[in-house]
Amino acid sequence: MVSDLNHPFDELQWVIRIRRILDEEFEIDDDQPITIFDVPKPLLHNKPDAYIPQLIALGPYHHCREELRDMERYKVSAAKRIQNQLSNIKFQQLVDIFINLEHQIRAHYHSVKILVVVFDTASISINHRYLNFNGQTLSWMMAIDASFLLEYLQIYATTDDKNLRRIASRMSHLVDSGRRTSSQNMLLRDVVMLENQIPLFLLQKLLEVIYSQNQTTAEEMLSTMLIGFLKEVSPFNRTSSPQSISATQYSHLLQLLYHNIVPKSEESYETIEVDDQSYSRMKQALNELKEFVFNRCIAFASVILKFVLKIPLRIITSLPAFSIIKHPVEQLLFSQGDQRSSQNNAHPSNDHNTQPLLEEIAVPSVSELSNAGVKFSPTSGDLSTIQFCEKTATLNLPEISLDINSEVILRNLVAYEASIGCPSLSFSRYVEFMNGIIDTAKDAEMLRKAGVVVNHLKSDKEVAELWNGMTRSVRLTRVPSLDKVIQDVNKYYHSRWRVRIGKFMKRYMASSWDCLVLLVVVVVLLVMSTQAFCVAFGCIAWSRRRRIRP
Repeated sequence: MVSDLNHPFDELQWVIRIRRILDEEFEIDDDQPITIFDVPKPLLHNKPDAYIPQLIALGPYHHCREELRDMERYKVSAAKRIQNQLSNIKFQQLVDIFINLEHQIRAHYHSVKILVVVFDTASISINHRYLNFNGQTLSWMMAIDASFLLEYLQIYATTDDKNLRRIASRMSHLVDSGRRTSSQNMLLRDVVMLENQIPLFLLQKLLEVIYSQNQTTAEEMLSTMLIGFLKEVSPFNRTSSPQSISATQYSHLLQLLYHNIVPKSEESYETIEVDDQSYSRMKQALNELKEFVFNRCIAFASVILKFVLKIPLRIITSLPAFSIIKHPVEQLLFSQGDQRSSQNNAHPSNDHNTQPLLEEIAVPSVSELSNAGVKFSPTSGDLSTIQFCEKTATLNLPEISLDINSEVILRNLVAYEASIGCPSLSFSRYVEFMNGIIDTAKDAEMLRKAGVVVNHLKSDKEVAELWNGMTRSVRLTRVPSLDKVIQDVNKYYHSRWRVRIGKFMKRYMASSWDCLVLLVVVVVLLVMSTQAFCVAFGCIAWSRRRRIRP
């Protein structure tokens, strides 16, 4: 077995732990999925500060970092206050309870982290990081960290129960329910990071010990804290909040936040679409048939048009004065079909089941959509409320509140979704969609005035930078509901006449020098022809006679 340089493999401790698992009273739950992961490397390398704790370490992943040791005294102080609340029980007994839960604790963590660095084609360096703490160390660590996190969550409790003790004055500069300090913002960002999570069932177990094994009271107290935390931290405004939250329902705080933002119905919608293959194939076949007929009609009309125009054009352009317009007219009238066919050959249609291309997430910006007549309306809810109404040309987006902590929260939600292996990355797709429609401060300003974005940052420019700085997900997937919205928005936008005219002018007029020359020549010829006509038929004298005539 490969050992970590920082934590050498302890054979004796390994044997002891395996013997305890096999011989003692608890059983291993093979169905417990890993819920606390390492951040995927493509996301971590883009902005490490958004994923690596800057103030406090919770759990084993960052426990040994020297720069976070200053917060240990606050965690120990929280453990002392928890000990004072224990009736006739010492803190060691709480640690013993956690020792019996060691296998459940380890089951939540992605215990091996593999980093592969390729220096050249001949050498590959592989570094392993194991969750190589013995049972005693891990249990003490979790007991102290759970004490601190429990005390921290008390400020979000939605109850006036006197059993919830007030935060000690020694920690008031870190957590203050009345105002947000820079330390509290930094602490909040650390608490929601993916690699800084600890299992919620430890908090419930700790409350059960505090309330003398009263499981009902412990569940109610923890539920009030989690509901308050969700209301405070969630960037989305929801009209209805859960009445209760169970620690057995969610593994950790980030998972709680994720599942209250991403609709659970998305997975079932994806499954229905994949299973109904006959309908999908029939729909695809009809689309291909319509496209084939349309292309053939266009090709036939193009042949007729070329035949009708080519002979007169040759006669006209053979004249010395008109030879200059021959090349621009041929480019404008006869090269479009060839370009279209070459583009179709270069970009063949993708199969429905293949991975989406990068171009498929392209969407016009808020400013462009607004100029095309699209309106924006805020909704109160999760991602399932994203809709586009073609009749009213209204794009409904969930209201999102952005502050100094939002970027870290959004990035870690994306990292969590990428780590759990979802077949469709719904939240990542939403982030990409917002990244696509917000390009400038003007776009952010328009969404703020529409009520979609509640901006607690310094300026609209910071909102635009926040979305534009978000990296794309580690892979592209299809999210049927959101992909349909993107498709409908693009279809509506590109069907507007003002958009079509603007694209035509940009493509064939503004970017083509030959077309500009053609336009100038046509205008000059019209002026000269008008003058020649007037000289030949006396337009000036005729107009004078009309003025003199009574």
